[in-house]
This record gives sequence, structure tokens and C-alpha cells, in this order.
Amino acid sequence: MKLDAHSLPDDREQLKRMLLELQHVVAKKDEELAKKDAQIHELLQAYNAKLAKEYAKKSEKMPGAGEVFNEAEETLDEYDKSQLATSPSVKKEKAKPKRRPLPAQLPRVDVIVDLNEGEKVCDCCQSTLHKMGESSSEALEFVPAHIKVIKTIRPKYTCRHCEQEGIDCVVKSGPMPASPIPKSIATASLLSQIITCKYQFGLPLYRLETMLGDIGIELSRQTMSSWMLRCAQLLSPLYQRLKEVLLSQAVIHSDETPLNVINADKATSYMWLYCCGDDKPGKSTNIVLFDYHNSRAGQCAVDFLDGYQGYMHVDGYKAYEQTQATLVACLAHMRRKFIEAKGNNMKLSD
Repeated sequence: MKLDAHSLPDDREQLKRMLLELQHVVAKKDEELAKKDAQIHELLQAYNAKLAKEYAKKSEKMPGAGEVFNEAEETLDEYDKSQLATSPSVKKEKAKPKRRPLPAQLPRVDVIVDLNEGEKVCDCCQSTLHKMGESSSEALEFVPAHIKVIKTIRPKYTCRHCEQEGIDCVVKSGPMPASPIPKSIATASLLSQIITCKYQFGLPLYRLETMLGDIGIELSRQTMSSWMLRCAQLLSPLYQRLKEVLLSQAVIHSDETPLNVINADKATSYMWLYCCGDDKPGKSTNIVLFDYHNSRAGQCAVDFLDGYQGYMHVDGYKAYEQTQATLVACLAHMRRKFIEAKGNNMKLSD
């Protein structure tokens, strides 16, 4: 609304009131614009964070972080720089890669490549050559795993005298050796191999079925599945003992990860992980335990921890707050938020 100077009143007090009202309107408009700018800023931050999560590089390394280590070179004065520039340059020889020696504990087979007897003569004077030394080199050979059948033979014994007299006698034989799964063809070594392939190296049972079939062993995945369930029962006491030791530690770590399970009640299940110790094996107690649930509810952690009150290193998932543990923040997750904030501020400033 435009004001005409001729339409303004001549009263000074009335003009003051009009000016104050106009200032109030302008201040209110400025406040509304500031709120809209803040909303736009938040929307841009969320948009940039979404783009960075989907398409940006995952590295959290800050630009220029490497310059911290050459601070001395960057702070040299002009005289020092000129002195370095005029000093004779030393040509650096390219370092040749050194092959690490093969482990000494591996068995070795000596293969001697010698000359024929007719070649052990001098080409000049035809004199017999003598051995002055030898050169050697090592190569690594892979021997595929082999499967063998353990045939258990138990001789039976009876009394011939009782047989001749018509007296019933007891047939004696040695006891059957202990087996992880009685009346099964699986030995402890075979079960441990299947467990290692499936759970440590992530090899599905149907692939193991194919691999064994290639060497003539017919072993269905259904049979191996039942073996795995039986092994879980056999290893339960060991798991419980490891859990007791884990929960006796002053500090533990925990996290959960989604897991797709065939024919499960829910589309997504979760594997809860609890561990203690250091990354490198040493004097500390290193234990990693997995706890499977088809839920991400905090009650899963509450049930596993069973009143644990030590320090627990976790991310910001609220479910862990239901436990009695003293939660310790994850520095990696904290740093990630600073990286995201720094990236958003850089993009907005551009």
C-alpha cells in the first residue's frame, strides 16, 4: 500500500503512532522471513544428507587432513626453502618388493633338479665338474582336501566250551567309540568342517551339497541341516559358559543387524551381537556371541544381558536404554554426524 505525502496527517503525535505501527509490521515480517529461512535451511540439510547417503563417497576422511603431518615443511621460512631448493637432489631408488618367506611350519618336499652325468664336464677342457654350491627357491602348492572313510571293526568273542555244552553265553565285543551324533556317518571333523564353511565363510548348505557331490559323496542339505540343529544342542553348554565369562567383563560391545531368514514369521529378523576383548588376540578375553531373534525390541537385549551393569559400547539405538548397563557412546557414529554436518554446511555455503 503506497502512501501519498499529501494524505498524511499534520499531527506530529499521530505520525509517531503510524511510524511505530509500521516498524512493528516490518519486525513481524522479518521474524516470519527468518522462520522460513530456518525451515529452508533444515530442508536443504535433510536433502543433502539424503543425497550423501545414497550417492556420495562413504569415506569419512576430511579434505586436508594429511597436511597436519607436514607442518614443519609448511612453516619453513623463505631462507630455509631456498636452501633446500639449491641442495643437490638425491635420486631415490625405487624400492623393490620383497617376497615374504613362506611359513616355516609348513611341510616341505625337496625337488632336486640336477644335471645329467654327461653334462657334468667342462665345455672347455672336458674335466669333471665339482659342486660349488646350490641355489634354491620355494613355491607354494595347494593340496585339495581329501575325504576318507573310518571303518570301525569290533571283533566279537564267545565261549566255545559253553557252546559245546549247550549253555547260553554272552557275546563280548569292544564298546562303540563315542560319536557326536550316534548312528550317524558324521564324524567330529566332518561336522566342524560343515559348521566352519556355513557360519564362518557363509557357504550355504546347497553349495556344500554340490561340492561334495562333485567328489562322489551324496549328502543332502536336509541331512546337514539336521546335523546343524543337533550340533547346536551339543554346543549349548559351551555357549552358556562363554556367555557367563562375557557378562563378567567390565566392558562389552553390542550391536544388531538385519537378517533375512527363509520361511520366517517376519520378513526381517535380527542377529544381536555381543563381544568383549581387543581386535588382536592377546592376554585379554576375546569372545563373540550371536543371539538370534525375529524382533528388534529392546527386550531381546534385556533378556540376554540378564541384569548386566557394566559398561556397554553401543550406537544410539534407544532399545539399549532399557538395559541396566552403563551405555558408552560409539565414537565412530559420533564422528559420522560431524562429517554429515560439515558436508551440509559446505554445500549450503556454496
